[in-house]
Amino acid sequence: MVAAMTSESIAFAKRLAAALEAAGIETSPAVLEVLVPRHGGGTVTSQAISGWLTGKHMPKKANMRALAKIVGLPPHELEYGAASKGVRETHTAWPDHVLGHDRLAFEEFLLLPEAQRKLVRELINLLAQGRGKGR
Repeated sequence: MVAAMTSESIAFAKRLAAALEAAGIETSPAVLEVLVPRHGGGTVTSQAISGWLTGKHMPKKANMRALAKIVGLPPHELEYGAASKGVRETHTAWPDHVLGHDRLAFEEFLLLPEAQRKLVRELINLLAQGRGKGR
């Protein structure tokens, strides 16, 4: 079956690519194939993701929510674009210097049990102490 490209799906593909780039995440089906299920979406093939990125079709709602979480946008904004007027949900943005992979790593960190989070904090402290050495 051949999927028909619509103006909505093409516009979505452009928004998705721009949001991934802005978040510092590679626009790659292989990368998204790993990230989407990890952030609440369903298992999806690289071929399906390629269809999203080329505007051939739109993701299912659960995958749209996962993509929005990955790029740090409200799902409706990723799907339909930013509204020019009207009521908007407040959205707490990450600082510009925090790129997508770092933000996602921090969100994953928050899901770890406390004992594992403590180990990660200790590792970060050790790495930070050695930061000036060896440069």
